[in-house]
Amino acid sequence: MTGPADDLPPEGMGAPAPAPAAHAAGEGGLLPIDIPYGFARKHGVVITSGRADGRIAVALRDGADPRVLVEVRRHLARSFDVTIVDVPSFEKHLSDHYAMEGSAAAMAGSLAMGGDDLDFIAGDLPTAEDLLDSGDDAPAIRLINGIIAEAARQGVSDIHIEPYETGLVVRMRMDGVLTETLRMPAHVAPVVVSRVKVMARLDIAERRVPQDGRIGLTLGGKMLDVRVSTLPSRAGERVVMRILDKENAGISMDILGLTGMTDQVLRSALREPNGIILVTGPTGSGKTTTLYAGLRQLNDGSRNILTVEDPVEYAIEGVGQTQVNAKVGLTFAAGLRAILRQDPDVVMVGEIRDRETAEIAVQASLTGHLVLSTVHTNDAVGAITRMRDMKVEPFLLASTLRAVIAQRLVRRLCPDCREQIPADKSVSALLGIDEGTLIYRPHGCETCNSSGYKGRVGVFEAIRIDDTIRRMINEGGDESLIARHAFLNAPNLIAAARGLVLGGETSAEEAIRISRRETIDA
Repeated sequence: MTGPADDLPPEGMGAPAPAPAAHAAGEGGLLPIDIPYGFARKHGVVITSGRADGRIAVALRDGADPRVLVEVRRHLARSFDVTIVDVPSFEKHLSDHYAMEGSAAAMAGSLAMGGDDLDFIAGDLPTAEDLLDSGDDAPAIRLINGIIAEAARQGVSDIHIEPYETGLVVRMRMDGVLTETLRMPAHVAPVVVSRVKVMARLDIAERRVPQDGRIGLTLGGKMLDVRVSTLPSRAGERVVMRILDKENAGISMDILGLTGMTDQVLRSALREPNGIILVTGPTGSGKTTTLYAGLRQLNDGSRNILTVEDPVEYAIEGVGQTQVNAKVGLTFAAGLRAILRQDPDVVMVGEIRDRETAEIAVQASLTGHLVLSTVHTNDAVGAITRMRDMKVEPFLLASTLRAVIAQRLVRRLCPDCREQIPADKSVSALLGIDEGTLIYRPHGCETCNSSGYKGRVGVFEAIRIDDTIRRMINEGGDESLIARHAFLNAPNLIAAARGLVLGGETSAEEAIRISRRETIDA
């Protein structure tokens, strides 16, 4: 339902906005006029866009008191059109409108000019419930809020705050690539770091040892979990903030990106009543996301599912999750040993990193539990060797291992600006394709921020442990023999990456980046 709000009577709420002529909408951006975020969220009204004829569109949340439009009319000092929207649509408008795009740079400027007043910034965290709903205008608070909000809006996974003698650098990792976002004077570093440590409830007086904490935030109704890690360095404390969007906890097997044989291998292994399923790959390759998708597949209410993780990244309803705490002796091994006394059907171990954890995981699978875990190796076959290196007896490994999934993440080409080119001699040799084959390369446009890439896509290889591989493991067969049999009729990592290149999903450079040279011809 829509309608005009032209002649609403004014009512007191602060000073009205400037004359209507000053309120023309910016091209494609936020309006120069606005409603304070706290007022918008509380009363259910938000500006959604500006119109070509100079009028403004306002969304009113379904169920909100329409009398709030009187105050909005007085504040804006101009007429506007009203649309009544449901609650989910209103929350999306609110999040999109107030995500403060581009505001962090301006905040950094005001922070740098703070001078001696910066010592007063690192006070108590505002009691605002929402990240954007902060009435405190202290420059450091506004800077940190702006950085996190901008990062969340752009889909950034990590924020790096790095002090050097020449200045304080803020870099953000988007689609796996770090990009410098801000550079500030060196003297603001202690204040910015202290502000982050206060938000994460860390000891701001302790600067000699690393610390870990977390910040729970909402961004326009969107739940965010920010993991904070500090590390002493020569020029001050480095801070890394990892942003975990809690909406990602709901990822399912269907949208994981597994295709063909790889998808069949994982699904069939999850149907096993017992055994070990391993997911392997480097840090940041999405191993935990894959395990969480598997847990969601199993979480049908008929199983007792328990996990021990470091840290617990996403909360899953119906799954008992335990956080490792080495300070009190709760290691992976101790946690796994404890949860086996809780009568679980499915156990997830965040990582198998030592002999004790590996042995308990094997014993758990032998006693009727399905165990999911990760191992840091370069490929799927390497996980078998890694388990043997941790002194797991070959006959036990052969009888308990059900499947191994190896994965990487490559950047996805922007579909709006990718360019088709013939593969040259060097690329064709590296990828194992014919010279002149049509592939795509990145170009850059507004949609992808001129990077040529937008988002990431998974590259997978999977090994299903059959009788032949079981016999090879038991006999101590080497990696090459196991790999030759495992990938006889299934793609390995380079073959999967090659398929993405030929399908226009990613570039040749990305496929080559995640492939070991010796596997190119496999």
